[in-house]
Amino acid sequence: MTSLDHDKAFLADFATLSQFGETRGGGVERQAATAADGEQRAWLHQWLTDRGAEVHYDGVGNQFGLFTVTPGAPYVLSGSHLDSQPLGGRYDGAYGVLASAHAAHRAVRQWATAGSSPRYNVAVVNWFNEEGSRFKPSMMGSSVFTGKLPAETALATTDPAGTTVEDALRAIGTIGDYEGPDVAAYAEIHIEQGRGLENEDTTIGLVDSTWAARKYQVVVRGDQSHTGSTIMADRRDALLGASLLVVAVRELAEESTQTPLHTSVSEMTILPNSPVVVAREVRLHVDLRSPDEALLDAAAKKLAGTIPGIEERASVSIEQVQTHGWGVAPFPAAGVELAAQAADDLGLSHQNVMTVAGHDSVNMKDVAPSIMLFVPSVEGISHNEGEFTHDQDVCAGTDLLTEVLHRLMSGAMDSR
Repeated sequence: MTSLDHDKAFLADFATLSQFGETRGGGVERQAATAADGEQRAWLHQWLTDRGAEVHYDGVGNQFGLFTVTPGAPYVLSGSHLDSQPLGGRYDGAYGVLASAHAAHRAVRQWATAGSSPRYNVAVVNWFNEEGSRFKPSMMGSSVFTGKLPAETALATTDPAGTTVEDALRAIGTIGDYEGPDVAAYAEIHIEQGRGLENEDTTIGLVDSTWAARKYQVVVRGDQSHTGSTIMADRRDALLGASLLVVAVRELAEESTQTPLHTSVSEMTILPNSPVVVAREVRLHVDLRSPDEALLDAAAKKLAGTIPGIEERASVSIEQVQTHGWGVAPFPAAGVELAAQAADDLGLSHQNVMTVAGHDSVNMKDVAPSIMLFVPSVEGISHNEGEFTHDQDVCAGTDLLTEVLHRLMSGAMDSR
């Protein structure tokens, strides 16, 4: 196949994949282990088997497609996730999975055409519940695979309706007993979800490190009462306390003028959520991120210091628990160098970047030599139906990933 043929095939498959859970706004709605997620997993399963891969599922729903060309050898693993946010974009995660599938198949064909066998096999992975929107935490599948989260804990996790991960996975038929491949190296490609590459007119981002993140579950407790008859002085309004906390979280970012600090309250559950009842309880998800870990720790400490004042002003109690997080951490320099050389050979402009968002590669880099690549996001829009990346960029990224996988299969990271 010519390069143009490869591009046409990829774009046609991406158009098909984008139909699963498609929304009127041009995005997708396919949260983890929903019917739409099951449909796209079945489609990927068939795509992989049609091209000679064996597909297996592990105990928490991670989907693996194994191309075995050197029996007994470990695998270069490449992938991302197919699950989406509510009313999410078509590219987030899904691009990386499909690019990995095409790149792995192309790399296998290259070895076959050359009449030689690689040092390592190649496998594609669709990680379960990377988004963390239906089930918490995010990056669940790769966290279990890398030993950071017990499988039993993940399987027992419930969504807001009380459905467990295990029950949801069994409902779509993608839970198994496969233990996963022996991984020699890992590669992932993703849309940037920011404006850096577009602003610099650069095609490829080579991720050399991560921002740090801290995520908290916060519960504000007050007392349920009548919105009309209860006098203001007697109210213990949990929603007032939560609102003051939301403002405090935002002010942390506004006060950080020298070093970036991103802060969000991204989820809120209000009880009883009635129009004539003062809220008795509000649950919030607080997200703090920065490239400076000391600044992040100072921000978290400052936020904790605002809680007593909010409790007093709103006559509430507040409980804050850190649910998970990660530090500023580098990706292997050898992998960045390998990807840069491959990009140069393909004539693709590139620059080193940090990843602000969490990705499955953030987990995988701790257990295997890992490479993370970005392609541009138009206007930095993500987790939104308007998310978009130009065809030439997704195709260029897939070409680069193919070359990276081919080199990793040859053992190029072994001597670095």
